Amino acid sequence: MLELAFSATDLGQTRFALSPLWEVLTSLRTLHADGVRPLHRRWVARTRPRLSGVGLLTELVPPHGYAPDFLTPPPAAPAPTLDAELAALARTDHTRLRADLDRLPHLGPAARRLYEDPADGLPRLIEEIRTYWGIALAPHWTRLRAVLEADVLHQSRRFAAEGAAAVLRELHPGVRWGEEVLSLAKPDCGQSGSLAGRGLLLVPSAFVWPSVLIINAAPEAVQLCYPTRGVGSLWEQAPVQVPDAVAGVLGRARALLLAQLAEPASTTELAHRTGMSAGGVSQHLTALRAAGIVTSHRAGRSVLYRRTGVAETLLAAAAETWS
Repeated sequence: MLELAFSATDLGQTRFALSPLWEVLTSLRTLHADGVRPLHRRWVARTRPRLSGVGLLTELVPPHGYAPDFLTPPPAAPAPTLDAELAALARTDHTRLRADLDRLPHLGPAARRLYEDPADGLPRLIEEIRTYWGIALAPHWTRLRAVLEADVLHQSRRFAAEGAAAVLRELHPGVRWGEEVLSLAKPDCGQSGSLAGRGLLLVPSAFVWPSVLIINAAPEAVQLCYPTRGVGSLWEQAPVQVPDAVAGVLGRARALLLAQLAEPASTTELAHRTGMSAGGVSQHLTALRAAGIVTSHRAGRSVLYRRTGVAETLLAAAAETWS
């Protein structure tokens, strides 16, 4: 049993945040689990056949048990982009990285290379995460983010109206709150004791159910990843289709942006839909516009992008590759 004692300062520093990297970790566990839960069966069936090029990431995130804590650095903002979190991951201290890897029962060949040369391995890992994101999560991010944001809004209102205790008591059956102590049946997640002013970071996830995950590594804030509300209808709508043939030519990020441009959209809106940074979206759109695949026009204070005839022809020709 892990028991964490809260001071008034810790309660005051308890906050919620969304995290693309937590969704990467929890969704990959779901994808590789032995038994597919009915809730995510449609997503798994669509994603598994297209998943490739993530050998290191798969070695680091087993279906069960410990995954290295450095994979999910504490979100620095309430809703960071994937790029912002990957930038934090790139700054991982190499000593800390090796200490986390030492906790794994076995290191596969790719993980062993990361252990021996973090300076070379971390950029490779980040590229694998980008690949996984583009295949597994980016086509669904608009709906995923909406579900997560709705949960944070609900929990935040309860927090303000009823206090932290009311929220923590009902967060998950495996989480208990009493006498300013948070208790979880997680004996291998750091040492029990005072939070010592670190605070608690609550991160909802669409994939972590039926469990909770916790990172308790001083001096960082404790992170508690819990199942979000409202996932029952998550997969009812069809995802944005990203033909593999187009992704193979343009790259998955640019192919995804094309798929999102069924209607004109701004850089900010596309960043919100895909989880990319606005700067990254802008760079991709600039390249696509130079190639005559998208065009842009000003509408008030916004610049809207839309697909050209070249893009429509390209997508139509590749549509048969999507099944």
